Amino acid sequence: MKGIQFVTDDTGKRTAVLISLEEWGEIWEDIYDIMVSDSRKNEPAEPWEELRAEMVSEESLSGSVRS
Repeated sequence: MKGIQFVTDDTGKRTAVLISLEEWGEIWEDIYDIMVSDSRKNEPAEPWEELRAEMVSEESLSGSVRS
């Protein structure tokens, strides 16, 4: 496949992959987003009301967030 190279160990087992970001950058962004999301799945969730209140509070400091 164009823009994809596999790294192998001494036995020929594939151990890594090199992906051309020029060729596959948009797909890599999706893969990366999934990996980040998966790594955070056990983090505690913050209720929307608390997050919104924090954003509104920060708005008074920066003037850039709307309630």
